[in-house]
Amino acid sequence: MYKRFIRPLFFLFDPEKIHHFTFKCIRLINKIPGFSSIIKQLYVIEDKRLERQLFGLTFKNPVGLAAGFDKDAKLFNELSSFGFGFIEIGTLTPKPQEGNPKKRLFRLKADQAIINRMGFNNGGVVEAVERLKHPSTSLRSRGVLIGGNIGKNKVTPNEHAVDDYKICFNALFDYVDYFVVNVSSPNTPNLRALQDKEPLTKLLKVLKEENASKNYQKPILLKIAPDLTKEQLLDIIDIVASTKIDGVIATNTTISRKDLQSENKSEVGGLSGKPLTSRSTEVIRFLSEQSNKAFPIIGVGGIHTKEDALEKLNAGADLVQLYTGFIYEGPQLIKRINKALLQD
Repeated sequence: MYKRFIRPLFFLFDPEKIHHFTFKCIRLINKIPGFSSIIKQLYVIEDKRLERQLFGLTFKNPVGLAAGFDKDAKLFNELSSFGFGFIEIGTLTPKPQEGNPKKRLFRLKADQAIINRMGFNNGGVVEAVERLKHPSTSLRSRGVLIGGNIGKNKVTPNEHAVDDYKICFNALFDYVDYFVVNVSSPNTPNLRALQDKEPLTKLLKVLKEENASKNYQKPILLKIAPDLTKEQLLDIIDIVASTKIDGVIATNTTISRKDLQSENKSEVGGLSGKPLTSRSTEVIRFLSEQSNKAFPIIGVGGIHTKEDALEKLNAGADLVQLYTGFIYEGPQLIKRINKALLQD
């Protein structure tokens, strides 16, 4: 139904506008008594065999929603009804920011891909916290784990980036289950320079110190770009070992435009979707093999089928996340992956 009727209709309109329209629709229909229960019956698979224990957390199933879809924590409860085992909000920054000028989101239909140059558009971490701390969405009452993806404001120079990440970390600490440090988006000027060994080690050590100062600690993960060289990936393995962070998310969007067919393939921004499938899996396998499985990996990038998900898990990922595949394939994809895992 989604691919035959809903997606063709949605794809007639501007991607960013239809994204916000879809959010409004999902929120409204979930207010209809009994509707969320119907959605859950269609898509949610409850089975103990799907549970994963990582970072001291219990994930109901290993299929999550990647950051960027629910940036401002506006719809995580409703989205959990589609069967996700966890949802990552953000990327959040200390201060609200508009992001880059529109138009900044592009479908590449021939490639089953998306290019975005959003630029960390969000309402700021304080606004998101107000939603997260509402009694109806507290950590105890949620049916899904929430990750907090954090970044820096565009106007913050890299030499002060640590301060922005600390602000977001402390603001979100009581309201998310784990953290993701985003230094790999290609859409904030100079952000990817923070992936270099020295600044990244410093940033992660500071966040680990903040974590240690709390009464209890939250898992901290690092999200990396797919465009890193083997030498840089080996540096990532060393950094994870030296800072003792809890894991890696591989990967973010790519700046590569190899073998694309769509007319708008030259748009500036990060590319996600099918063209990223192989590269993200290569990165997962490299990190897993070269580290001797020393840390957990969440695999994301180009998962459009159950086979794509299984390939990433077999390559060394412990969990997977969807974004562009969710847009192209619909919520049925989550169910297909979980069913395949039960049959595997």
